Amino acid sequence: MSARRVTVTATIALATLASLLAVNAARADGPAISTPGAPTVVVNEPHQLTLSWTPSTWVEPGNEQPINYEVQVPLGPNTYRFLGSTTDTTITLTDLAPDTTYRIGIAARALGGYSDTSPTTAVRTAAGRATVSYLNLDWSPTNNQIQHLLKVTNTGTEPLDLSTVQVRYHLVFEGGNTSLVPNCDWAALGCDRIRQAVQFFIPPGGPPGTLTTPAPPSYPVPGTPVPGWVELTFTDGTLAPGQSTGPIQLRHHRHSWSAIDERDDPSWLAATGKWTSNDRITLDVDGVREFGDTYS
Repeated sequence: MSARRVTVTATIALATLASLLAVNAARADGPAISTPGAPTVVVNEPHQLTLSWTPSTWVEPGNEQPINYEVQVPLGPNTYRFLGSTTDTTITLTDLAPDTTYRIGIAARALGGYSDTSPTTAVRTAAGRATVSYLNLDWSPTNNQIQHLLKVTNTGTEPLDLSTVQVRYHLVFEGGNTSLVPNCDWAALGCDRIRQAVQFFIPPGGPPGTLTTPAPPSYPVPGTPVPGWVELTFTDGTLAPGQSTGPIQLRHHRHSWSAIDERDDPSWLAATGKWTSNDRITLDVDGVREFGDTYS
């Protein structure tokens, strides 16, 4: 599911970089723009959030330029996911996943300077039509199997047709080995009503920035991590509001039964012996995201 992205032309990007470098040289003691306030929630709905924050100001009055605010989800050191931008101190973000936690910060940018990113605010969006619960059965994340329980619950106000539901457990095939055999060991509603499919996405061949002619073959480069998922669907069934499928016990292994390292899988959570709401597992109803976001 897409989120708002910030795009700029190459000319503007170069001009901004040059300006920021000049500001850094002139103000070695810190950013030229004060840090905006942490975002607060004004409206929380299943697929959108309205946020507001206190504005930034220029540290040294003078040749101030209009300030643009970037709404970000920090993913790692100096790595962010951009959700949107505005020149105002309020914004409505759309296309978010319901019942999912987002850690959101605000950064101020201008041609004459920049700010540090604000403290993040953890916001869990309102529940949508369905949710997924997860219980990791495997206390060793580096053995030769992936084992967990999943449970789908109707959190909406109308009956939920299970044939319209897609649940995706997101993982990484380390070493370019995309071999995986999905199994349903047991399910309260019956494994015969559950279908599973393995999907992976091959990264471009060759080192970054290279162009290969003709196009590289469509198989994983040995040793290259390959992202993908195991998709779970249902042949039939209806859940009343508040009703769940009951536990679905899943187990996956490679054809060779070689070791699998689950620790880099986006949907993996360390085993605790308890059910949890794992919003790195995604659920769609009729193609609309109703739970989970692997980049939240």
